[in-house]
Amino acid sequence: MPPDILDLTDQISLTPSQAVGIPLALIGAILLSLGAQFQHRGVARMEKFHGGEASSGLDFAQIRALLARPSWVIGTAFLGFAIVFQLSSLAIAPIMVVQPLGAVALVMTAIMNSRLTKIRLDAISIRAIVMCVGGVGVFVALAAMFAKSTPIAARELSIVLIVLVIVLAGWIVLFMIFRKNASPVFYILGAGMLFGFVATLAKVVIDRIKTIVILGLGFESTDLLTVLCIVGLIAASLLGSYFVQTAYASGPPDLVVAGLTVVDPLVAVSVGIIVLGEASDAPLWAVIAFVITGAIAIWGVFLLSKHHPQLKS
Repeated sequence: MPPDILDLTDQISLTPSQAVGIPLALIGAILLSLGAQFQHRGVARMEKFHGGEASSGLDFAQIRALLARPSWVIGTAFLGFAIVFQLSSLAIAPIMVVQPLGAVALVMTAIMNSRLTKIRLDAISIRAIVMCVGGVGVFVALAAMFAKSTPIAARELSIVLIVLVIVLAGWIVLFMIFRKNASPVFYILGAGMLFGFVATLAKVVIDRIKTIVILGLGFESTDLLTVLCIVGLIAASLLGSYFVQTAYASGPPDLVVAGLTVVDPLVAVSVGIIVLGEASDAPLWAVIAFVITGAIAIWGVFLLSKHHPQLKS
């Protein structure tokens, strides 16, 4: 065991105020779970009563029908509150710590969905969920030891925006090509990647606004980048939300939540590590552990997508 991890008290880099972001993120995860369950029910009822398959992409009539489904509207409200708590946690703590905590929603959603559908999770599905939550859990524990919030320069912000444009364009093209035969995993991966950038951009915008308010700064050239961040955040949110609703039409809610709570934080954390330098003080063994635990969590998502009993029934 490396000597620099023997004294955990000295290693944990979070301040007491930043640690408050952890319970806020957990509350957001609970609300995410409830929102996913209600929205999935709303999509299913929309397909039942209004006809048409939504698994290849929702059309305008189906979206309008969703707005008339009380369960979907309630789910959307829960997700709205979840976003408020998530943004609150991002405002005071590093992305690496709070974003992966959404994995708690996976456990809740899996239990609720199993009870409501009366379809028991088999051993493989349970093992997959344990891999998702366990991988993300260890990731968070390591992140709490080494993560730090760092000032974001214009260069780093520009890189994030350029990568987001490439990702947005790529998924739009892929959707146009494969929408007729796309599996739930296609939409889950797309939504997870997009919401990962949403979390990153939200963190950037929040930190920038805090800086302006606290220091009393006026308009600067970097504020144009902040505006572009807000535009990118909205665009990624809209396409990501569309992918999520389409995924609900072709897969169970716990599978959708598994993808979002694993892919989303891994993308956000990867940006935080590679571009924003949130883990610049992490030793090599910790970086290797980040990669291994992230790979375990992602493999759990694919395992769940292949063996979920609801997809077999």
